[in-house]
Amino acid sequence: MNSALAATLFAPEDLRMVETPLGDLAPGMVRIRFRAGGICGSDMHYYRHARTGDFVVRDPLILGHEIAGEVAALNGPAPGLKVGDRVAVNPSRWCGHCVRCREGRPNLCENIYFMGSASKYPHMQGGFASYFDAVPAQCVAVPDHVPLQAAALAEPLAVCLHAVRRAGDIRGRSAILFGAGPIGLLTLLAAKLAGAGTTAMVDLAAAPLAFATRLGADRAIDISGGEEPLAQAAAETPFDVAFEVSGTAAGLAAAIRTVRRGGTIVQIGNLPGGSIPVPANAVMAKEIDFRGSFRFGHEFEEAVRLIADGSVDVLQLVTAERPLADAPDAVRLALDRSQSVKVVLTA
Repeated sequence: MNSALAATLFAPEDLRMVETPLGDLAPGMVRIRFRAGGICGSDMHYYRHARTGDFVVRDPLILGHEIAGEVAALNGPAPGLKVGDRVAVNPSRWCGHCVRCREGRPNLCENIYFMGSASKYPHMQGGFASYFDAVPAQCVAVPDHVPLQAAALAEPLAVCLHAVRRAGDIRGRSAILFGAGPIGLLTLLAAKLAGAGTTAMVDLAAAPLAFATRLGADRAIDISGGEEPLAQAAAETPFDVAFEVSGTAAGLAAAIRTVRRGGTIVQIGNLPGGSIPVPANAVMAKEIDFRGSFRFGHEFEEAVRLIADGSVDVLQLVTAERPLADAPDAVRLALDRSQSVKVVLTA
C-alpha cells in the first residue's frame, strides 16, 4: 500500500492512469480501498476543458467524488469504523465552525474542500484511485446487502435531494426539469419521492428522454427542433417548479420563460464561467423565486439510507461498468449520451 493507481488529469483530454505515492497515513485519517465510483458531469467537464464553470484546474488533479470502498487502515480514533467496513464516502470536508456551518448549511462552508475539485487551491485530490484518504466523518457505513456501485451514487442522489428541498414543499405541484442527464434523472426520482404532481423532462436528445419516461416522467419534451413543444406543454400544464439541470444558458432562459407566474426555479446545473445572457426581467415581472442549489449538506446520509432501504433504485441509471484502470476510456464513453446514461468505475 505504498502507492495508488490514480486517474489524473493534466490538461484538457489528457487523463492518465498514474502511480501516485501514498505516504504514511496521517493521524486522524482513514485509508479507503476504492471499490466503485460514478463518473459525474463535472468529471467530464474537467476532462474536456480542464475546468467546470469557474473552477479551473491549475495542477494535476485526480478526478472522482462519487465513491465507495472499504476501510483499509485507520490512524487514531474513528468511532463506528473498523478495517474492512464498507463505506460510501462523502466528498465534502467541512470545517464545522464557520458561520455557514454553524447555521446548518455546511455545503456553503467558508473553508470547505471537496474531493476531485479545483474549487480551492491547492486542489483536493479525488477518489478515482486504488487507495485514497479521508477523515472518519466522511465515511458512512453501507449495509452488506447494498452493492458498492449503488453506494457510490449516494453523492449525486444527495445533490438532487438537496435541490428538491431548495424548491420548498412540492407535494402535488407540477414540475419541469431541463436536462435528462444523470442529475436530471435523479432529480426526477427525488421530486417524485417528495410528492411532486405532474412531471415533465426537457432535453435535446431522444435517448435520455426515453430513459426519463421509463423512470416515471409524465411527459418527455424534445426541443431538438425548436421550443414549440415546450411552449405547448407550458400552455397545457402551467408548471409550478422548474429545475434547471442542463447547465446551459439556453436551459436557464427556457426555465424562466416556462415556469408560471409566481413559480419557483432551482438552478442545479453548473453554467459556463463568466457572464451569461438571460431574460432576467421576466424573473421580476413574473415574480419568480429563483434559488440556487449547491452540492448538499446532511442529505448525504439520507441518500445512503434511501438507497439501502430500497426507496430509490439508483442502479437503474447505470448503463456501463468499467474497471478503474480503464478510466480514460470510461470517461469518453460517459461523454457519449447516445450510448450511456451513467458509467461506473469498479475495482
